[in-house]
Amino acid sequence: MDKLRFAPAGIPLSTQDRNTLNGIAEAHRLGLTGMELEFVQNVNVPDGLAPKVKAAAMENDIVLTAHGSYYINLNAAEPEKIQASIKRIVHAGRILNTAGGYSLTFHAGFFLGKSPEDTYKAIKKGMEDSVTELKGLGAGSLWVRPETTGKPTQWGSLEEILRLSAECDNVMPCIDWAHMFARTGGAKNNTYEEFRTILESVEKALGKKGVENLHMHISGIAYTPKGEKNHLPLQESEFDYKAVLKALKDFGAKGVLVCESPLIEKDAALLQKTYNEL
Repeated sequence: MDKLRFAPAGIPLSTQDRNTLNGIAEAHRLGLTGMELEFVQNVNVPDGLAPKVKAAAMENDIVLTAHGSYYINLNAAEPEKIQASIKRIVHAGRILNTAGGYSLTFHAGFFLGKSPEDTYKAIKKGMEDSVTELKGLGAGSLWVRPETTGKPTQWGSLEEILRLSAECDNVMPCIDWAHMFARTGGAKNNTYEEFRTILESVEKALGKKGVENLHMHISGIAYTPKGEKNHLPLQESEFDYKAVLKALKDFGAKGVLVCESPLIEKDAALLQKTYNEL
């Protein structure tokens, strides 16, 4: 990546005649440099539209990422559910690649009573099968990224995802900074020093490409002792987004920072302005 880019999670709320092409143009008009396609309920960019999305993104200097389906569990007990999850990953990845996209993220699975190691092996197999299929479809340059999750019952600690990224082709982490805070019940991951330690862990596991090729999420967040509750606007949360930005700037991090606040483009612009003023 050429720099750290800032993106709303989905079509900006201010977009007139809300659709993907208009959303890309609106993100550019707002001075943002990325946009995340929301494939969480379905892949809402059909094959015929994807090349037009690619052209619009290139024209507007917008880097595209995507959030894949909510209905993915690569550690499901039933083999048919694992295959359905792989199918969803591959479909989203194929369309995103045709649209010129850069990186696909999703929540990879749940423990469901299995041991951490057995869960890891199942998710690794599913990720490898997904990447193999995507390569066969000509999407071999796409990054596939399990996201750090907001509850300990969900697979997806930073350590688990860094291990997977180090062992699998085309797999890198999607760091959700607010999730990592909420996952601890608010006890950790909310200071500059802790954010810098996280980036150091990424660099140690994956080298320089790990911190110069980032896909990240950020928002304000509400939580309970069990973890994430819901997202909040940045300025209505105790999560220290300014310390995240300072750590990213001091570390020379590059990639895409996607704002998942309810105020998606307003808070994305706040992040970009704050970062530029550091």
